[in-house]
Amino acid sequence: MQDLRTLISGFKRFQENYFKSDDALYEELSKGQRPKVLVIGCCDSRVDPAIITDCRPGDLFVVRNVANLVPPYEPDAHHHGVSAAVEYAVQCLKIEHLIVLGHSHCGGIDVLMREGDNSINEEFIGRWMSIAQPAKDAIQRQLSHKPIDIQRKACEEASILISLENLLSFPWVARRVETGRLALHGWYFDLEAGQLLGYHPDTGAFEKLA
Repeated sequence: MQDLRTLISGFKRFQENYFKSDDALYEELSKGQRPKVLVIGCCDSRVDPAIITDCRPGDLFVVRNVANLVPPYEPDAHHHGVSAAVEYAVQCLKIEHLIVLGHSHCGGIDVLMREGDNSINEEFIGRWMSIAQPAKDAIQRQLSHKPIDIQRKACEEASILISLENLLSFPWVARRVETGRLALHGWYFDLEAGQLLGYHPDTGAFEKLA
C-alpha cells in the first residue's frame, strides 16, 4: 500500500507542476499530440526514456517492451503491438526521429543468454527474445573466449542493431528513411556509468553522446 501512496503523492506533484504552474502546456496537448521522436525502449523500471532525456509531456511517443525489441515486418492476422505503435508514429504522427534505446543489465538479454537453463520457467518471454537470437549467435561466435558479462553487454548492443535492421523491413519506414524524412538511431544507456551512447555506422561502435 505504501507504494500506491507514493504514486498518488507523485500524481499530486504532477498536478502542481503541470496543471497549475503550466496550464498552457496541457491546454495545448488536449488539442492533440505532435511529437517528433519515437523511442522504443525497454520496460525495465530503471530506464524511463522521458526521465533520462528530461523531456516534458508531449515531447516523446514511447513504446516499451522487454529488451526494446522490434520484430520484423509481418503483415498477418496476429496481434502486433510494437508494429502497430511504429505504424501510428510513422504514418499518422509523421515522426522525424526513431530511437531504439537499449541499456545495460537488461533482464531480457540475460534470459536470452541463459537460454537452456532449466531454472528459467517462462511462457512468453523466450519466444519474444528469439527476435534477438541472431545477435546472441554472432556474439557467441566472436566473443566465445570472453567472460559472460562482456558477452551480455555486447549482445545488448547488438540487439539494438537487430531492431534497427528489422525496422527497415517495414516498407513505410524504409521509404521515409530513403527520402530523408525519417532518421533511425541506436542508443545505449549505461546504468553504472550514467552515460548515454549512440551507434555510429561509420565506426561500427557505440560512442558517448553526452
